[in-house]
Amino acid sequence: MRFDESIFKAYDIRGIYGKQFDAKLAYWLGRAFVTFLECKSVAIGRDSRPSSEPIFKELSRGILDQGANVVEIGQCTTPMLYFSVGNYKYDAGIMITASHNPAEYNGFKLVKKGAVPIGENNGMQNIKGIMLEEKFSDSKARGQLEKKIIMNDYCAHVLSKLSTVREMTVVVDTANGMGGLEVPKVFESLPIKLIPLYFDIDMTFPNHEANPLKFETLKALQQRVVKEKAQLGVALDGDCDRVFFVDEKGDIVPADFITALVAEIYLKHNPGAKILYDLRSSWIVKETIEKNGGVPGMCRVGHAFIKQQMRDQHAVFAGELSGHFYFADNFYTESGIITTMKIIELLAIERKPLSELVAPLKKYFQSGEINFTVKNSKAVIAKLENEFKGKTISHLDGLKVDNQDWWFNVRPSNTEPLMRLNAEAKTQKSLDEIKTKVEALIRG
Repeated sequence: MRFDESIFKAYDIRGIYGKQFDAKLAYWLGRAFVTFLECKSVAIGRDSRPSSEPIFKELSRGILDQGANVVEIGQCTTPMLYFSVGNYKYDAGIMITASHNPAEYNGFKLVKKGAVPIGENNGMQNIKGIMLEEKFSDSKARGQLEKKIIMNDYCAHVLSKLSTVREMTVVVDTANGMGGLEVPKVFESLPIKLIPLYFDIDMTFPNHEANPLKFETLKALQQRVVKEKAQLGVALDGDCDRVFFVDEKGDIVPADFITALVAEIYLKHNPGAKILYDLRSSWIVKETIEKNGGVPGMCRVGHAFIKQQMRDQHAVFAGELSGHFYFADNFYTESGIITTMKIIELLAIERKPLSELVAPLKKYFQSGEINFTVKNSKAVIAKLENEFKGKTISHLDGLKVDNQDWWFNVRPSNTEPLMRLNAEAKTQKSLDEIKTKVEALIRG
């Protein structure tokens, strides 16, 4: 068994179909997956890419040949697959998707019982090793394939997170991704005027990339929200595990502000609860959690780390700057549509425009994420740490340096050969100064 080993990433398996891997790899992955987990039932979902069907056939054949049963969920979003594994208590699950990547890509997101993710530190390398060495366990009997229709149960689960709602207009952009499958079903019973943008599922993404983290993809949504006089704009990524929001004025709401707003809702129902936020988030997130009687906790970037920390520390909610939002009552997994329900709930409770709810959070000055191509990230981090000796330093994820007037974090990307910089300060002048200094040190 030979394949491009670079397709095994920190959090998933992803590459160009037909070039870096083909359907044959899916067969061997299925066998290795069952060998490693010793599982008896595997739920499989897939997105609508043309390559997803042949990949599913070979993946399921490998799982069946290895003696485990396959539960075919069919075309779905990644949160739908997570829900299936958690709700029906299957031993494991695999989502066939490349999320927002272009049509020629595909891949796999792997979870074990309870929808716990499998990544590079808890099984991904073991599975790769089994494939490369072809050390599969003996299977005495072939597994069985069953099909499972989950949409009604899934919609009931999502809507159970919405405690109150009122009439409003909401524009949702699913970017021709898998959101076109779940969003109409979830919204059909709500007293909300739903304005659809690019709901036709076409994972060649003919209108724009399905990556709301790239704010240029949100222009059509921003314009439509203003035109329709909508109360909210929602942008989902290709497989619906990430979401960004636009307020009634057409302005993009930063994801860390959404973390703060959703934290307020959870703390109303869960006084004193633990809320996690990734270390790139604004100071205002920690302040908001504390103000509402919660216990804030900082976490590393990356869903596998965050989900584990949530479990370990019994956190009820966590938010990430990339638009991933995690819920303990959703099997500790992320969900764009549940986050949308919580923002709709917030607007119903507060009866104020989203821009008014966001305004008090705009207290500090932020750099946004700045990327640098570097040859030796460890050397860069060591140089920065030496330069800022005496400041408050953390190695939770890369290097974070805190001062009374500013903070910055530099961390190597988990998926690309990049160094990422985020900074925040109490004044624009302080931000400009620290950003300029750190940028010079990284480039120098």
